Amino acid sequence: MTTEKTKCLIIGSGPAGYTAAIYASRANLSPLLYEGLQPGGQLTTTTEVENFPGYPEGIDGTQLMDDLRKQAERFGADIRTGLATSCNLEKAPYHVIIEDEKEIIADTLIIATGATAKYLGLPDETKYAGQGVSACATCDGFFYRKKIVAVVGGGDTACEEATYLSSLAAKVYLIVRKDYLRASKIMQQRIIDNPKIEVLYNHNAVGLVGEKGVEGVKLVEKTATAERNYELPIDGFFLAIGHKPNTEIFKAYLETDQVGYLKTIPGTPKTQLPGVFAAGDVADSHYRQAITAAGTGCMAAIDAEKYLSENGLL
Repeated sequence: MTTEKTKCLIIGSGPAGYTAAIYASRANLSPLLYEGLQPGGQLTTTTEVENFPGYPEGIDGTQLMDDLRKQAERFGADIRTGLATSCNLEKAPYHVIIEDEKEIIADTLIIATGATAKYLGLPDETKYAGQGVSACATCDGFFYRKKIVAVVGGGDTACEEATYLSSLAAKVYLIVRKDYLRASKIMQQRIIDNPKIEVLYNHNAVGLVGEKGVEGVKLVEKTATAERNYELPIDGFFLAIGHKPNTEIFKAYLETDQVGYLKTIPGTPKTQLPGVFAAGDVADSHYRQAITAAGTGCMAAIDAEKYLSENGLL
C-alpha cells in the first residue's frame, strides 16, 4: 500500500467539498480532495438549480458542480477520483485509506461526504430522476407551481415537505403506508387543516408512469378487507422518507446523532477531534441546501488553516 502526506485532506465533492477546496487552495494549503462515489454530489441528480446565488437564470446542477470543481482546480486543488473506505482518527496526523489501496496521512481532515436521500427502490425512481422525481421540496418545488404533486412519507419531514409544496402546487397528495401519521401532533394538525393537502392512508406507491416525465403514480391501497390498484395523475413525485448520512467509516471516532449525522461544535464545522471538520449535509439534518453546504465548506477550510498555523504545521 502506497502512502502520501498532505496538510489538508477533503473527502467529498459536493458544494461543501469543492468550496472547502477553493478556500484551502487560496490559503496555500495544497489540499487533496477525493470525490467519492458521486462526483459533484446530489446536485448532479438535479436538472435546474434556481436558488443558488449568482445564477439569475438558473443553472444545471451538473454544470454548477463542474464550475465549482474548475474553480478549485484553478487555485491548485488536487482533485482525484476515489472513495475513502476506512480511516484511523485515533490521533493526529490522521490516516485515511482510499479504495483499500492507498493511505493518506493528513494534518487536517474535512469530511464533506454528504447524506443520501432514501428512496423506495422503484426502478421508475431512477428512470424519472430529474424528470418529476425529487427528494427535496425546497430545491425543486418551484417547478411545480399550480401543478399536482405527491409526497411519500408519514413523518415530520414528509409533513413539512407537503406543507411547503402546498404553498406552490395546486394540490398535494400525501402517500402514507400506514393508517396514521408518525409526525408530531402539531405537524399532523397542519396537514389536517390544509385544504390543498389530501392524505392517502394505507397506500403504497409501486410505480410511476409518463412519456417525457412523471404523469402519474401507480398506487396500491390496502385495507383489512380489500386491495385496490389504480393510477393517480400527478406532475411531481417527492420522496420524504429520510436521509442517510454517509458517516459509516467515521462513527468509531466521531460523535453522531441518533440518525448518524456528525456532531459539530454549534456554529462551527469543528468536531470533537482537533483538526477534523465536518461540512455540508454530513452534519446538517435541517437545511440540506447547496448554499448552506458551501458556507460550511468555507468555514471548515478557514478553521483548518487556523489550526495548521496555530500548531506550526504550515
